[in-house]
Amino acid sequence: MIVLVPHCGFLSETSRMIAIARALAARGIQTSVASHGGPYAHLLDEAGIAWTALEPTMTEAEHRAFLDALLSIGVDDRPFYEDAFMRRAIRAEADHFREVGAKLAVIGFNLTTYFSTRVAGIPLAASHGGSFLPPVLERGLCPLPVNPSKPEMARLPKFVQRWLVHNAPYLLKGPTRHLNRIAEELGVPKLASFMAMMCADLTLVTEIPEVLGIPRDEMAAWRPRSRKLWPSTRMRYVGPLYAKLDRPVPEHVERFLGEPGKVVLVAPTSVSASFLRTLVPAVRAAGARVLVAATIHDVGDLTADGVVVADVLPNHLVMPRVAAAVIMGGQGSVQTAMASGTPFVGMPYHGEQELNVALAERKGMAIRISPKLAGESDMTAAVRRLLEEPSFREDAARMRELYAGTDGAAGAADAIIDFVGAGRESPLHERSATAATA
Repeated sequence: MIVLVPHCGFLSETSRMIAIARALAARGIQTSVASHGGPYAHLLDEAGIAWTALEPTMTEAEHRAFLDALLSIGVDDRPFYEDAFMRRAIRAEADHFREVGAKLAVIGFNLTTYFSTRVAGIPLAASHGGSFLPPVLERGLCPLPVNPSKPEMARLPKFVQRWLVHNAPYLLKGPTRHLNRIAEELGVPKLASFMAMMCADLTLVTEIPEVLGIPRDEMAAWRPRSRKLWPSTRMRYVGPLYAKLDRPVPEHVERFLGEPGKVVLVAPTSVSASFLRTLVPAVRAAGARVLVAATIHDVGDLTADGVVVADVLPNHLVMPRVAAAVIMGGQGSVQTAMASGTPFVGMPYHGEQELNVALAERKGMAIRISPKLAGESDMTAAVRRLLEEPSFREDAARMRELYAGTDGAAGAADAIIDFVGAGRESPLHERSATAATA
């Protein structure tokens, strides 16, 4: 029995768990999906996946607080959860694992599961680290940020910036401080750094070697050298893993895509309605027609001549049909563009997203700019370049060929089966004791 615990406050993490659950089921593996709910939990229902609602249910305010905490990492380090929520969530998750006889749990940013798995004595797999992982940092593969967490960082010499980019994730303790208070109460291993929060016993590396730049055998052979990570941490390439939602393209969007003229898809996730209202006019000024994927926001007022608004779209069906896209830097959105052969402007919020966009940028198919420039002429100029310079679309087409035939969900399922089959479901007492001293 494998339990998948998506954080349903994120479209990407919800869709990833759906894909992995299906791939495991196709291989005859029994699964259970459990969640504390959220604005994207309905996608589980739409996918026909039965799931267990865990207590406590996250409120809209709690989801917003979680996102705010994520975006504040390295700035003011707000807590992801209230202590009372964490205690109840960990207890409910551990009880569920025991009840169903779980051999392993898989998460997409559901941070309480780092501790509930330890309470239940089972290992953890995680996909939310994407490519922003220790082997990448150790090889110095991260870009200098266009959106540093602190503006003064941009004034530092480049070699200092480079050192910070590759070492700060191990030094940051603020994001895990409040989590570790509860871990200490429970007597389970703490998360010794922000980077530990991006890994797990089985870390699913959702990329391919040709893009990330680390050979497959080296990734598999990697072992943690830092005491800031759990000693049990392992890496496994699984391939790109992005949303393929079970919903049709809405009729009004079909009509819009079928009309003459280039279309730019504006699909930033985990942003506010005000951000969308700032961004869309700057994109429209580039001269293209604009399709806005508003997800959970009510921004129908943006509808105008040449601008159409929809809610959650099946982007894997829409992106191949547009001339360019404007997204943030989440790996799911970036990989959808890469798999579609669609050039894009990426606006990364933090280090992990900086890397995601930079990987596409290095392939010649993307432009990386700060979200602070969303409503500025810089955005208009970037979109215009994508539309007018053929090299972006040519390089995007080559990237599409690299991804052709890859199946990240299948790769993740195989990695999980191999991990459990190798006996990694055994009790974690020895690993836990070692990790607790880190």
